[in-house]
Amino acid sequence: MVNARITQIKERIEKSDSIQEESKKELIDLLVLLQAEIDRLSSVDSDHAESIAGFAQASTHEALRKEKKPDLYKLSIEGLQASVHGFENSHPKLVEIVNSICVSLSNLGI
Repeated sequence: MVNARITQIKERIEKSDSIQEESKKELIDLLVLLQAEIDRLSSVDSDHAESIAGFAQASTHEALRKEKKPDLYKLSIEGLQASVHGFENSHPKLVEIVNSICVSLSNLGI
């Protein structure tokens, strides 16, 4: 299910006409890295891996929607960041990737 969510996020980004090609590539590259890290986490904590993927999906949805809802977007980004809280020592790369995704989504101009 986690891989399916990441695939859906990638497809949504690829189909978006509101994102420049450079930003699309950056986000998709980050999602490839995120998928690898989530796969590692899944073997240890599948529930947490699912939460991270869910918040990544929600954040992307809010960033790409035509009618922007800044409050929902802010909550989804905060949820994504909170979903990796506590993994700084055990999965530092995962935290780094999630932070990069948050920055990239924020740079889309919401």
